[in-house]
Amino acid sequence: MTVTALIVAAGTGERVGGVVPKQYRMLGAKPVLAHAVDALAAHPAINSVRVVIGTGQEQLARAALGDRAVGDLLFGGATRAQSVENGLAAIAGNAVLVHDAARPFCPPAVVDRLLSALEFHDGAAPVLAAGDTLARAGATLGEAVDRHGLVRVQTPQAARLAALRQAFAAWSGPAPTDETSVLRAAGMTVAAVAGSTMLDKITTRDDFDRAEMWLAGQMVPRTGSGFDVHAFAGDGPLMLGGIAIPHDRGLAGHSDADVVLHALTDALLGAAGLGDIGTHFPPSDRQWKGVASALFLAHAAALVRAEGAIIDAVDCTIIAEEPKIGPHRAAMREKIAAIAGLDIAQVSVKATTTEGLGFTGRREGIAAQAIVNVRMGPAR
Repeated sequence: MTVTALIVAAGTGERVGGVVPKQYRMLGAKPVLAHAVDALAAHPAINSVRVVIGTGQEQLARAALGDRAVGDLLFGGATRAQSVENGLAAIAGNAVLVHDAARPFCPPAVVDRLLSALEFHDGAAPVLAAGDTLARAGATLGEAVDRHGLVRVQTPQAARLAALRQAFAAWSGPAPTDETSVLRAAGMTVAAVAGSTMLDKITTRDDFDRAEMWLAGQMVPRTGSGFDVHAFAGDGPLMLGGIAIPHDRGLAGHSDADVVLHALTDALLGAAGLGDIGTHFPPSDRQWKGVASALFLAHAAALVRAEGAIIDAVDCTIIAEEPKIGPHRAAMREKIAAIAGLDIAQVSVKATTTEGLGFTGRREGIAAQAIVNVRMGPAR
């Protein structure tokens, strides 16, 4: 089979609240939509992933997806069913998995079960048994409903592409809420396979909190360290922590020689296993001559987040006899936080001397040592 995953991301997500639709909101280190795409794109049986978005959502979608290979964005309609139909008309292959973007975590085993079921059925859907007591309710609780045989139907829902197109063409009722309804109404068979609580849909703020808690449990803490040294040279001011500090001497280096930002950059890259500052910004490359080191730190932070990581805290110790760091510490913390996309409470800057010993004690230069803590999720 040639399988296309069609992710429907055209909704407004009003029940969650806020001005940004839920599929574009951050969940951990990346948007909900990016989680949904990554989960399906990683499955070896899925040949391509396409995304259906709402009118006016193109900028949000492109920001959420980055460089993920999803082809041209597809545009939906006024209802979920119209969005699915628009997507079906634009894809190729002989099998499709229609998935809600608001279900960010899709276990590979569920996809395996769905595709296996297509050998004998026109469609398949993951289901979970209704475990709670069911009852009718209005202002007050009414009569109980027998839950025997009742299930919750999830996505992704699999179908033979030609069969699903045919079923939609024959549909004449109100807008359906899922693809299994359309297939069954056309007299086609739909297999029920075991679903997963990981596929529960994000609909409310509580759902977001639950997803955050689950994701946090899957992430692994990592620590990175960095160290840098630059000698005094030339006239001041000197750059430390992204700010210009008045001093009679500057620091020698290929860039602006900011030892604080260099050490932090190396620590971030190290935490994510992404090499070091020289790998990404070799001093032999003239394009980096005199450049602001803020570019290095911002790039490292972006790379770490692209790996699905959350940066929890950064800490730097400046080792110098001069200048005095205390008067500039608050400004440094604020600047580092802005460069790395952090809250100032996540940034620590300290200073010490070597009591007159070594090159820093002789006032020949400045050193900096940095440590960062991140949490790594599954790489995309």
